Amino acid sequence: MNTLIEKRNIPFSPPDISNDEIEEVISALKSGWITTGPKTKQLECEVAKYCGVNKAVCLNSQTACAEMALRLLGIGEGDEVITSAYTYTASASIVCHVGAKLVLIDTQKDCLEMDYEQLEKAITENTKAIIPIDLAGIPCDYDKLFEIVERKRNLFKPKNKIQKAIGRIAICADTAHSFGAVWHGIKTGSIADFSSFSFHAVKNLTTAEGGALTWKSVDGINDEDIYKQIQLFSLHGQSKDALAKTQLGAWEYDVLGPWYKCNMTDVAAGIGLGQMKRYKDLLLRRKEIITRYDNAFKPLGIKVLDHYTKAYESCGHLYITRIPNITLEQRHEIIVKMAEEGVVCNVHYKPLPMMTAYKNLGFNINDYPNAYRQFENEITLPLHTCLSDENVEYVIEKFTKIVSEYIHV
Repeated sequence: MNTLIEKRNIPFSPPDISNDEIEEVISALKSGWITTGPKTKQLECEVAKYCGVNKAVCLNSQTACAEMALRLLGIGEGDEVITSAYTYTASASIVCHVGAKLVLIDTQKDCLEMDYEQLEKAITENTKAIIPIDLAGIPCDYDKLFEIVERKRNLFKPKNKIQKAIGRIAICADTAHSFGAVWHGIKTGSIADFSSFSFHAVKNLTTAEGGALTWKSVDGINDEDIYKQIQLFSLHGQSKDALAKTQLGAWEYDVLGPWYKCNMTDVAAGIGLGQMKRYKDLLLRRKEIITRYDNAFKPLGIKVLDHYTKAYESCGHLYITRIPNITLEQRHEIIVKMAEEGVVCNVHYKPLPMMTAYKNLGFNINDYPNAYRQFENEITLPLHTCLSDENVEYVIEKFTKIVSEYIHV
């Protein structure tokens, strides 16, 4: 490898914005319609088609999408929802928002996925949903999840019409990282009962802030009814959105419930429409970078995730590494040294039981030893489509050199 002398400035995950996105936003601004309107509806149609489902709803965040799924299912006080201890707070906070009991599961040993044996043991007659995580853009083991909820079908007691139609615990996947990922030939978004994507600024596809909720069609439940109910939830329970009220003489509306405000705007949707035009190429570029990283780091003993296998294809959202046998202090040193070379790194994730909010709920990291071991030596490298080939080589060179001080290479 050629030695690269000049220090560079490589951010962790900047948005990749082209003229396509800029032109769509200008179009929205010039149209005079900048809140929820035709561009949002168009993006919903494109997301649904891309994921292979009948309908999608675009809202202002993945968090809102995931919470609306729980509310649609009627989950609340007296219910239990299970998710992983190794995730971002949004996967768990929504359970608290609806008033249900949060149950956290440790990861498997040397794996970022939930321990499925522990998951199955944690299910009770009060369990109404499981929130698995497609961490780093890699689909979780949906086969195991559906096997588990089928085995526990006899415990399930539905509380509303949709729960009864599903007939078992719902799989409400946190697909924040996995837009475009594929599991056994099927795109995420059409695998779980409900899937919530993030279009935040650091995600593969962005709307600045935003997200999308998709769902599998349920026998006996009209997809259009689900769509309309989520629209009501996201717009104060108002029976007409602003676009519908612009029709001649159509000013009057009703409020059907004291609900929420989390709609997407057409300015944001315009960014997403521009991104959709380019998304296939963006995913290919991420795969190229991951391949180059893998070829450099695997021979050194650095632990990395398998993004592309016969069973699944990741969308390549995060490049997570683990440095064997380093301490928390050494991990911090490596991140600082990389920053001194102009490369911004990150950590994904600090387990929820280490956070004050979840400590206050009674969770203790000592009960999640596998999650802690995943965290203590994890470093996430820059992985985004603004990285040039030269900057990829720069990251490889600097990381290799710095990590070599901590492991035998």
